[in-house]
Amino acid sequence: MDELKRTPLYDLHLSLGAKMVPFAGYEMPVQYKLGVMKEHLHTRSRAGLFDVSHMGQVILRGDGAALALESLVPVSVAGLAEGRQRYGLFTNEDGGIEDDLMIANRGDHLFLVVNAACKEADVARLRKALEPQGITVAYIEDRALLALQGPEAEAALAALNPAVSEMRFMDVATVELCGAEAWVLRSGYTGEDGFEISIPESAAVDLAEALLAQDAVEPIGLGARDSLRLEAGLCLYGHDIDSTTTPAAAGLLWAIQKVRRADGDRAGGFPGAEKILPEIATGAATARVGLKPEGRAPMREGVPLFEVEEGGEPLGHITSGGFGPSVGGPVAMGYVPAQGAMPGTRYYGEVRGKRLPVEVVPLPFVKQTYKR
Repeated sequence: MDELKRTPLYDLHLSLGAKMVPFAGYEMPVQYKLGVMKEHLHTRSRAGLFDVSHMGQVILRGDGAALALESLVPVSVAGLAEGRQRYGLFTNEDGGIEDDLMIANRGDHLFLVVNAACKEADVARLRKALEPQGITVAYIEDRALLALQGPEAEAALAALNPAVSEMRFMDVATVELCGAEAWVLRSGYTGEDGFEISIPESAAVDLAEALLAQDAVEPIGLGARDSLRLEAGLCLYGHDIDSTTTPAAAGLLWAIQKVRRADGDRAGGFPGAEKILPEIATGAATARVGLKPEGRAPMREGVPLFEVEEGGEPLGHITSGGFGPSVGGPVAMGYVPAQGAMPGTRYYGEVRGKRLPVEVVPLPFVKQTYKR
């Protein structure tokens, strides 16, 4: 087994009483002294600080970098304004999703944030496709990445630099924080207003401590991060989406702008376009849905879904599930036949040999509070 890596905040996590676990090749905090439930609720009501330094940061430079990147993603990168970011997907020839990512236009370059477990493959994919086109692909190894999420996130970060208050949802800016150049992106993985902050490793602890010194901010681990994003109805790569899931099935067609769709000015040209574009018109055979189990028993990833209480074959399965602290009950996401994806449709999830009722419900489970 390869040795686990540590982020620049590792010692700080230990000093804060974090329980550390292996995650995507790193030793990461799963929870702190508050525990997952209180960390979740604190983020919803005030502000939570997350260490996401294990994620991959990549810079693309060169003439035509945006158009070159469009050969790998079904997203309008060339149409992305300077100072803005958008959600993207790496797709494969079968129309499946190889990873999801954030793409930011920082003027003279593109800044990408990719998932930790996929970053080596993503960088290899980028270099193979883009370097022959004269694009430089630089993997950033000397910067940490922090996320600050929650209704008091703006006030907490503005206490260090008021300029961040001018940012809107999906804006990108360069500001000084704790004496260092920070690349700040206004977005989030919790459904709450918030920021992702790329900062030199040497300044990461100073920034984290300056934020945690404020009453509104608590450190938050992976456990609450997962329940927060599940309530927000957001996909977790490797669970809710993977190399076999198409954007249509995953309900992610909003990420494919008109210009990249059939009859658009830059239609197709990305891996899997021959399958993905027709599905925009015809729909996929399956659909990702929100699911609300009846009763208090959570239904977790892998639970098969049946149409009837007894007998028959499973029609779908759960990809994420657990207790939603803000909802006050179990919540889940999963895949069902597209014709059976209407809210109110009832299925039965088989938990430890017993089938329990679960109902299709609209996503997200909690209202998103992004600053539009």
